[in-house]
Amino acid sequence: MAHVPLATALAECRCPQCRTGHMFKYPALNLLKATAMHETCSHCGLKFEIEPGFFWGAMYFSYAFSVMLSVAFGMLAFYVFNDPEIWVYMVVIFTPLLLFSPLSMRYSRVLMLYLFGEVSYNPE
Repeated sequence: MAHVPLATALAECRCPQCRTGHMFKYPALNLLKATAMHETCSHCGLKFEIEPGFFWGAMYFSYAFSVMLSVAFGMLAFYVFNDPEIWVYMVVIFTPLLLFSPLSMRYSRVLMLYLFGEVSYNPE
Protein backbone atom coordinates (compact mmCIF):
# COMPACT_ATOMS: atom_id res chain seq x y z
CA MET A 1 0.00 0.00 0.00
CA ALA A 2 1.37 3.38 -0.98
CA HIS A 3 1.75 6.13 1.61
CA VAL A 4 -1.24 8.51 1.58
CA PRO A 5 -0.40 12.10 2.62
CA LEU A 6 -2.24 13.47 5.64
CA ALA A 7 -3.84 16.34 3.70
CA THR A 8 -5.23 13.91 1.12
CA ALA A 9 -6.59 11.59 3.80
CA LEU A 10 -8.29 14.52 5.56
CA ALA A 11 -9.78 15.93 2.36
CA GLU A 12 -11.11 12.52 1.32
CA CYS A 13 -12.43 11.72 4.84
CA ARG A 14 -10.37 8.56 5.15
CA CYS A 15 -9.62 6.49 8.23
CA PRO A 16 -6.90 8.09 10.40
CA GLN A 17 -5.27 4.74 11.14
CA CYS A 18 -4.82 3.28 7.65
CA ARG A 19 -5.77 6.30 5.47
CA THR A 20 -7.40 3.83 3.09
CA GLY A 21 -10.97 3.16 4.24
CA HIS A 22 -13.65 5.82 3.95
CA MET A 23 -15.35 7.18 7.07
CA PHE A 24 -18.64 8.06 5.37
CA LYS A 25 -21.03 5.80 3.48
CA TYR A 26 -22.04 8.27 0.76
CA PRO A 27 -20.35 11.06 -1.21
CA ALA A 28 -20.56 14.59 0.17
CA LEU A 29 -22.76 15.71 -2.73
CA ASN A 30 -25.54 13.36 -1.59
CA LEU A 31 -26.89 16.02 0.78
CA LEU A 32 -29.60 13.85 2.35
CA LYS A 33 -27.18 11.08 3.30
CA ALA A 34 -23.90 13.02 3.53
CA THR A 35 -23.64 12.55 7.30
CA ALA A 36 -24.08 8.74 7.40
CA MET A 37 -20.88 7.17 8.76
CA HIS A 38 -19.56 3.65 8.72
CA GLU A 39 -19.20 2.20 12.21
CA THR A 40 -15.79 0.72 11.44
CA CYS A 41 -13.14 1.11 8.77
CA SER A 42 -13.62 -1.32 5.90
CA HIS A 43 -9.86 -1.73 5.55
CA CYS A 44 -8.37 -1.93 9.07
CA GLY A 45 -11.46 -2.34 11.27
CA LEU A 46 -10.92 0.80 13.39
CA LYS A 47 -14.07 1.76 15.28
CA PHE A 48 -14.68 5.41 14.38
CA GLU A 49 -16.75 6.39 17.42
CA ILE A 50 -14.04 5.93 20.03
CA GLU A 51 -16.54 6.17 22.91
CA PRO A 52 -20.27 6.95 23.15
CA GLY A 53 -20.85 10.63 22.41
CA PHE A 54 -17.31 11.12 21.07
CA PHE A 55 -18.46 13.22 18.13
CA TRP A 56 -20.35 15.70 20.32
CA GLY A 57 -17.07 17.61 20.50
CA ALA A 58 -17.23 18.06 16.72
CA MET A 59 -19.83 20.75 17.36
CA TYR A 60 -17.00 23.12 18.30
CA PHE A 61 -15.32 22.59 14.92
CA SER A 62 -18.67 23.01 13.17
CA TYR A 63 -19.27 26.23 15.08
CA ALA A 64 -15.86 27.54 14.00
CA PHE A 65 -16.60 26.67 10.36
CA SER A 66 -19.96 28.47 10.60
CA VAL A 67 -18.37 31.58 12.08
CA MET A 68 -15.70 31.64 9.35
CA LEU A 69 -18.32 31.25 6.61
CA SER A 70 -20.55 33.92 8.18
CA VAL A 71 -17.72 36.43 8.44
CA ALA A 72 -16.47 35.72 4.91
CA PHE A 73 -19.89 35.99 3.26
CA GLY A 74 -20.86 38.96 5.45
CA MET A 75 -17.75 40.82 4.29
CA LEU A 76 -18.48 39.78 0.71
CA ALA A 77 -22.01 41.20 0.99
CA PHE A 78 -20.67 44.41 2.53
CA TYR A 79 -18.15 45.06 -0.23
CA VAL A 80 -20.09 43.72 -3.22
CA PHE A 81 -23.46 45.26 -2.37
CA ASN A 82 -22.07 48.41 -0.70
CA ASP A 83 -23.42 47.83 2.84
CA PRO A 84 -26.91 46.59 1.88
CA GLU A 85 -30.03 46.19 4.00
CA ILE A 86 -30.16 43.50 6.69
CA TRP A 87 -32.24 41.06 4.62
CA VAL A 88 -29.48 40.94 1.97
CA TYR A 89 -26.95 40.02 4.65
CA MET A 90 -29.29 37.31 5.92
CA VAL A 91 -29.74 35.77 2.48
CA VAL A 92 -26.05 36.03 1.59
CA ILE A 93 -24.96 34.47 4.91
CA PHE A 94 -27.67 31.88 5.61
CA THR A 95 -27.74 30.35 2.13
CA PRO A 96 -24.10 29.18 2.19
CA LEU A 97 -24.47 28.10 5.83
CA LEU A 98 -27.37 25.87 4.86
CA LEU A 99 -25.65 24.51 1.75
CA PHE A 100 -22.33 23.85 3.51
CA SER A 101 -23.80 22.32 6.69
CA PRO A 102 -23.34 18.68 5.53
CA LEU A 103 -19.71 19.39 4.63
CA SER A 104 -19.20 21.21 7.90
CA MET A 105 -20.50 18.23 9.84
CA ARG A 106 -18.37 15.77 7.89
CA TYR A 107 -15.12 17.67 8.27
CA SER A 108 -15.88 18.47 11.90
CA ARG A 109 -16.08 14.76 12.63
CA VAL A 110 -12.96 14.03 10.60
CA LEU A 111 -10.97 16.69 12.47
CA MET A 112 -12.33 15.51 15.81
CA LEU A 113 -11.18 11.95 15.12
CA TYR A 114 -7.79 12.95 13.70
CA LEU A 115 -6.96 15.43 16.46
CA PHE A 116 -8.55 13.88 19.56
CA GLY A 117 -9.11 10.22 18.67
CA GLU A 118 -5.61 9.23 19.78
CA VAL A 119 -5.27 7.08 16.67
CA SER A 120 -1.81 6.67 15.14
CA TYR A 121 -1.19 6.26 11.44
CA ASN A 122 -0.20 2.70 10.63
CA PRO A 123 0.12 1.96 6.90
CA GLU A 124 0.28 -1.79 7.50
